Amino acid sequence: MQIDNFKVEEWFNKYEKDAKYDLADTCVDSLCIKDLLELSGETYEQILERKLNYGDIYGSDRLKKGIAGLYEKQKGDNITVTHGAIGANQLVMLSIIEPGDKVVSIVPTYQQHYSIPKSIGAEVKLVFLKEENDWLPDLEELERVVGCDTKIICMNNPNNPTGAVIPDEMLKKIVEIAKKSDSYILCDEVYRGLNHEGNQFSVSVADIYDKGISTGSMSKTFSLAGLRLGWICANPDIINVINHQREYNTISVGILDDYFASVALENKDKIIRRNLEKLNTGKKILLDWAKNEKRVHIVEPKGGTTAFVRYGLQMKSTELCAKLQNDTGVMILPGETMELDGYLRIGFGNNFEQLKSALEIFSDWMVKH
Repeated sequence: MQIDNFKVEEWFNKYEKDAKYDLADTCVDSLCIKDLLELSGETYEQILERKLNYGDIYGSDRLKKGIAGLYEKQKGDNITVTHGAIGANQLVMLSIIEPGDKVVSIVPTYQQHYSIPKSIGAEVKLVFLKEENDWLPDLEELERVVGCDTKIICMNNPNNPTGAVIPDEMLKKIVEIAKKSDSYILCDEVYRGLNHEGNQFSVSVADIYDKGISTGSMSKTFSLAGLRLGWICANPDIINVINHQREYNTISVGILDDYFASVALENKDKIIRRNLEKLNTGKKILLDWAKNEKRVHIVEPKGGTTAFVRYGLQMKSTELCAKLQNDTGVMILPGETMELDGYLRIGFGNNFEQLKSALEIFSDWMVKH
């Protein structure tokens, strides 16, 4: 199976190891095992006594109960556990999409959402979010592209890279568009729980649509990317189809990953409170910088960990980011890796002194160019 190069991941592979200032990271300051045990009251002995067998094939009851608690209407039968959200998204597509199917993907987004369907032989149509719409979908355009023959609509909410959060009423309208063609909706919800204001959790597509499929993970909202644990949430009939495909590539997740994820989900309120405090601190630093930096413009992100920054220099984003890092050690992700040149993705959930310093270095560098 031929598939396009994964531009974001290849950029990280090439540049991350040499970065002195990493503004491309999409995680909130990661938890260590000690942090997790201290906030939960669990003990080291409870870890040391665990046998390293395969564990529960589709995820332990404890873990699935914790995942179900993130939704309004979901239970254990609605969930299967995967190797990260990257594994979840791939399993959904391999289970549902056939050659010749029409797939609509809302971009910019994680490249899985259009490159995997393309590799399967689907006809992929892209609907681009626009800065002038505050990075929210144009529903008239979406309805026109979806038409009556779409198999699945792929999207993520909150959005990576823009930080836009689809309002609940707009999400319900997207569901109505999907119903007209009887299409599935795959909504990558890895940043769900990190809305910066109001309800931290947006409505999940799995809770409002029988053919809605939600994917999530422990990486972003819970600061536990090292667990490599994600999940799919959908109606049981869809989960059964996905589990048929899952037998070929997963067996089970690691038993320690299952355990630590369960502990974190049982203490989700503490972790999310911590992370939102950090994100609001980092976002203020970023927005204050942008107000005083005439060469950039940011639509304020409403959720997640990243902002999509328009810049005023006359160079491609890949050229800018490569030169910037070579000259200064500051790593930023070019928008071209997410199909929109002229923009940069900046993460703001980590190391705030480094964030301040790196943004100042970036401003000085832009003056020279």
